[in-house]
Amino acid sequence: MAAKYVYFFGNGQAEGRAEMKNLLGGKGANLAEMTSIGLPVPPGFTITTEVCTEFYKNDRQYPASLKAEVEANLRKVEELMGRKFGDAENPLLVSVRSGARASMPGMMDTILNLGLNDITVQGIIRQANDSRFAYDAYRRFVQMYSDVVMGMDKHALEHLLEQKKEARGVHLDTELTADDWKELVGDFKAKIKETLGQSFPEDPQEQLWGAVGAVFGSWMNQRAITYRKLNSIPADWGTAVNVQSMVFGNMGNDCATGVAFTRDPSTGDNYFYGEYLVNAQGEDVVAGIRTPQPINKANGDSGLPSMEEVMPECYTQLVKIRSILENHYKDMQDIEFTIEKDKLFMLQTRNGKRTARAAVKVAVDMMKEGLIDEKTAVLRVAPSQLDQLLHPSLDPKAPRNVIAKGLPASPGAVSGEVVFTADEAEAAAKLGLKVILVRVETSPEDIHGMHAAQGILTARGGMTSHAAVVARGMGKCCVAGCGDIKVDYANECFATNGGTVLKKGDIITLDGSTGEVMVGEVPTVAPQLTGDFGILMGWVDKFRTLKVRTNADTPHDSKVAREFGAEGIGLCRTEHMFFDADRIAAVREMILSSDVEGRKKALTKILPMQKGDFLGIFREMKDLPVTIRLLDPPLHEFLPHEDKDIEELAKTMGVSVQALKSKVEFLHEFNPMLGHRGCRLGITFPEIYDMQVQAIMEAACELVKNEGFTIVPEIMIPLIATVKELKVLKNNAVAVCEEVIGRYGVKIEYLIGTMIELPRAALTADEIAAEAEFFSFGTNDLTQTTFGLSRDDSGKFLPFYVDSGILEEDPFVSLDQNGVGQLVKMGCEKGRATRAKIKLGICGEHGGDPSSVIFCHKIGLDYVSCSPFRVPIARLAAAHAALGEAVDLTK
Repeated sequence: MAAKYVYFFGNGQAEGRAEMKNLLGGKGANLAEMTSIGLPVPPGFTITTEVCTEFYKNDRQYPASLKAEVEANLRKVEELMGRKFGDAENPLLVSVRSGARASMPGMMDTILNLGLNDITVQGIIRQANDSRFAYDAYRRFVQMYSDVVMGMDKHALEHLLEQKKEARGVHLDTELTADDWKELVGDFKAKIKETLGQSFPEDPQEQLWGAVGAVFGSWMNQRAITYRKLNSIPADWGTAVNVQSMVFGNMGNDCATGVAFTRDPSTGDNYFYGEYLVNAQGEDVVAGIRTPQPINKANGDSGLPSMEEVMPECYTQLVKIRSILENHYKDMQDIEFTIEKDKLFMLQTRNGKRTARAAVKVAVDMMKEGLIDEKTAVLRVAPSQLDQLLHPSLDPKAPRNVIAKGLPASPGAVSGEVVFTADEAEAAAKLGLKVILVRVETSPEDIHGMHAAQGILTARGGMTSHAAVVARGMGKCCVAGCGDIKVDYANECFATNGGTVLKKGDIITLDGSTGEVMVGEVPTVAPQLTGDFGILMGWVDKFRTLKVRTNADTPHDSKVAREFGAEGIGLCRTEHMFFDADRIAAVREMILSSDVEGRKKALTKILPMQKGDFLGIFREMKDLPVTIRLLDPPLHEFLPHEDKDIEELAKTMGVSVQALKSKVEFLHEFNPMLGHRGCRLGITFPEIYDMQVQAIMEAACELVKNEGFTIVPEIMIPLIATVKELKVLKNNAVAVCEEVIGRYGVKIEYLIGTMIELPRAALTADEIAAEAEFFSFGTNDLTQTTFGLSRDDSGKFLPFYVDSGILEEDPFVSLDQNGVGQLVKMGCEKGRATRAKIKLGICGEHGGDPSSVIFCHKIGLDYVSCSPFRVPIARLAAAHAALGEAVDLTK
């Protein structure tokens, strides 16, 4: 049986359905579904994603049977519409749109009004009895097609349009006449011929196949590639192409076009939210060329009449469709519609992109409304989204100088230096600068700069503009449609209506929840995670089986992590405590001592400080496990290296500059990551680890004896390569522990384990488990030593590896499951073979990466540990893993 490449929809019948989005793309699958459930959808057909795959596999050639299938389905559309494609008397016009399985708003190409030429435009004039409409549609088609298919610089044609308006003394496109548009069509075609050396195609069939090829080609344009990379969308998914009969929102004042969300995509509030324009085509709404009007009175503070008031019958029908769609898809929908001569048509529905705040609220509300269950609610929120919720908002008590106000397009509070181009934003971000991208309006070409910027400010555009939709999907703060500012690209500045001028490099603050723009940096406050968030996380904890701990080195971090739901500490790095100003002198004294007695004397000064640290951390983590890693970095890190600093320290320590320099040179290592660090320090300077173990156990015993705590300290020895290293250091630690316990006269359980962060440790985990009571996989160093990469230096070339497809992701961000992950899996299996109940966890930064957390669940770890602000992310990812579904990062 021959492969089927084209699927028809129309007149209540469809060959596809919603579940076929992998084959038909999201748009095509949902057009078919809306048709099947009886909604008014203009007829058309979808060319499958398989054709896109074949297109790239076969040097941009189509399957042999495709042309015949397209022609057969085009005839079906002609029959339903009573019009014929390319006919002079009664022509059918179509749109050609992309539609990948994952929503990629604005990233690929669309062409409207296809089929127009100097002959068919006369047929459209007779159909509509309106020559102005017909030539407006024609010039739009020429502009879009020449840009998308022929590669014409769209600004050249826009310049001709501006010249025409200037010559006519008008400001708006709507003020131009039929003759103006007719003349512009001719001017456009002449400019295309002059610029490209080829004529604009008049044959509708040539136009159709040119448009289909361009849509498939746009799958590999730079903005689509960037968007896929940012949203973890595989390149081999491909896009479908949707060919659909045109309906027109620009035939007069009984016509309109709009975009709406069945709930507020910023807050999740349950009210119909959207914008429309009378006498317009779809791109007018999102492009920011005209100021959109609200669809209803509820969200209409713009002073412009709402659709509810202007077109009440169509609005009532749209409200009913809103209800039908939410009940059918059981999720918030993003819809596009057109009204032609007071008749409503649905052009798209898809699961709406939303902020993290909205995702949580919609999930909780829909569960309460009985639309979904708790499991579905948990799976509706992508773990990576929660990062948005865990960041500060503006301090309400802080003074602020508000200079302008726009639309609160995407929530958040950010400050940064003003830049005016996407390239500037990207370059500044690479230097570690925080910037705000300021544009008249954004376009899909700005995607890389929007990602790099802290926030986005646009002078034009509405709540459904490109800037607003993309910013919400990224979780970026955005203030859109800020008519209070005028952007001047030439002079790299913008001015407010009040006369304030801000130049490139000036600092501003955006409040995406209110739409306010402020001069300077405004302080922020920590997020409050209560209400719907608390309800959702309660459901999360019902489903997950993987415990989530935190990496915390201070009582404050411990407190924050516990408030975020941490179930203990998986990594407390003791070296961070050594750098405190009040103890670094004692640490340096210990390092500079020439004998054991001198080191012990200095360590005696450090002991009470370390003990104080552990008392604070144990108190914050009362009744929860705490894993403390003994000193890991090489000693030279605690010594100065600049001459000036060495001279100051020599004076303070009472030693000669030369003696200090000699010590620094002696401790210097060419490759300290693989040098005298971790357990190797404990072997050669056992008194350092003895002091730390004593401090840990004295803190624990005091709390057990004096405050009734139940504590099981977990003492972790780093960088073990052989079981003999661990055996020596474990014996030392046990001796200290037993001495302290005996001295305090209490009973206390403790565990001694190790970090598995070297390949040899993973390979010999069965031997090491004979001594270790727990393993914590240190995947930061395990990644370095497995790949032979320096994390500190690889940033210079790893992005190139990712961009080139050599690596799918940076292995320091997301665990390399096929390589490093297999070592972790092997370490688990070997460890449990020796010690069945050994406790297993992970404490690298991967502990907060959603896909890595799911992997950890699959291989049977007991817990993951991550930074405090990623604890909720790890909890949610663990629930997704337990529910057996992959994290959908594209929603």
